[in-house]
Order: sequence, then structure tokens, then C-alpha cells
Amino acid sequence: MPRPKTHDDALRARLLDRAGELLSTEGPAALSLRRLAADVNTSTTAVYSLFGGKPALLDALYDEAFRRFGERLAALPTTDDPVEDIIRIGLAYRASALADPQFYLVMFSKVVPNFEPSDETSAAAAETFVPLLANVGRAIESGRFVDVPPERIALAMWGMVHGLVSLELNGNLPPGVEIAPAYEQAIRAHADGWRRR
Repeated sequence: MPRPKTHDDALRARLLDRAGELLSTEGPAALSLRRLAADVNTSTTAVYSLFGGKPALLDALYDEAFRRFGERLAALPTTDDPVEDIIRIGLAYRASALADPQFYLVMFSKVVPNFEPSDETSAAAAETFVPLLANVGRAIESGRFVDVPPERIALAMWGMVHGLVSLELNGNLPPGVEIAPAYEQAIRAHADGWRRR
């Protein structure tokens, strides 16, 4: 009879969630394998069994963050209106960040100095930009957006939503100002700025 699997996907997910929380709230010094195991009520042996050590844990954390983000983007339906599809991508960006704030800092900053994700993980992360780029390309081809390189528009839009979400998650908004009421309007205004006149 085979031994029961004690180091399963649920434990792996809990460890990655907690690792993201530690990094995003307390910084890289807080992320030790011993503390991580204790916080999740498991052993360091389990952490080594699942990840093989801290570098592999960091790579798995980065990969998991972009996997979840990518799944949210992939779940968006493609319609006949690429500009509306772009708006929905912007809304999904914020929804993903709010759903998994422990991963946001991991995804978009150098929270761990000198950490470089593996080539495979970096490629998976880059794929999350593709839906926006593809829809910008569709908007240009259909005559809705001005005829400029699609990367230019996509990067500007990505940067705009990233800036707003980063301000929100990092608590850097002016007192009494909220992003939520203006977020979609800001995306729409930005998209309108690229429309062909």
C-alpha cells in the first residue's frame, strides 16, 4: 500500500501564500524557511521536500503569482470590441491585485535583492502582457486606435493601471482619496486618448 502524500498541493499553496505575505509586509529578511514552516504549521522538511530550498521557493512564488494573474486574464472572453476587452483587462488587473495582494509586490518589484527568476518562470510572466498587447493590436487594425506600434500603447496603459493599483495597495494615496470610484473611468479616459479621430 502506498504511503499517504502529506506534502500536497494544498500545503504548497499555503506555503506560497505565506511566503508572499512575509515578503510583501516584512521584507526579505523575514522569509526564512524555518519561520515559514512554523507559520504554516509544518516542518522545514516539508518546505525542502516541496521546493528544494529557498531559491526554488522564490522561483515558485514568482511563478505562482503570475500563474494566478494569467488565469484571471485568460478567463476574460474576447468580444468584437477590442477597446472594451482592454478595459476589462485593466479591471482584471486591479481585481487580481486585490485578491492576491501578497503576490503583487513579488510580481512587480525587486523585493528580494539579486533574485532572478528562472527562464521558464520569466517567460510565463511575460505571457501575462500578451492579452493586452493582442487587444491593442486589434484596436489598431480595426481603426479604433491610432496607428502606432502596439507596444507603445500597451506599455502606457499597463503603466497607468500599475501606478494606480500600486498607490492603492501600498497605502500611498492622499488622505480621503479612493481609487475605486475613478479607476474604470481613468482606464476609459486613457483608452480614449489613443482613439483615432
